[in-house]
Amino acid sequence: MPLRRFAAKASALAAALAIAGGGTVAAADPENTLYLDLKDGRVTIEMMPQVAPKHVARIKELTRQGFYDGVVFHRVIEGFMAQTGDPTGTGTGGSGQKLAAEFSKEPFVRGTMGMARAQSPDSADSQFFIMFEPAPFLNGKYTVWGQVIDGMEHVDAIKRGDQARNGEVTDPDSIVRMQVAADVAK
Repeated sequence: MPLRRFAAKASALAAALAIAGGGTVAAADPENTLYLDLKDGRVTIEMMPQVAPKHVARIKELTRQGFYDGVVFHRVIEGFMAQTGDPTGTGTGGSGQKLAAEFSKEPFVRGTMGMARAQSPDSADSQFFIMFEPAPFLNGKYTVWGQVIDGMEHVDAIKRGDQARNGEVTDPDSIVRMQVAADVAK
């Protein structure tokens, strides 16, 4: 088993043990851990700079600017994913900086963080999505940049959109605050 996969499995096991024990997951690498605060609680995300260094750097840059605070989950599809990161809330906006694809062999499983994009592989910007369920048809076609390691129940509580309207959400939930763990006062 490659070292990267072993480390990811060990991290996931530690998260599962902490959750089972009722504890919280401490950030193993605070510089590459995000806290995503939602209306129902905190979600902890382990970023993967070894897999998608440019995407992780951009997510951290935008997070530190407060870009994601208050942004809505404009597209939420039951059994698939919740999408956010568009400051206009329409699904057509972004930060204005396109990123080249960083496709990998990391699979899209429950809790995977992926970058949304248009038809061009090199069109990801600020929008991202969180997987509710595995979606192997996305593997190798979208950039994976992180994994939820704690608080997935809060992601599960995000208001769902209308299936007939491609997951468009009326009166959507929003990101309360997103922070890099290294920036959070102890």
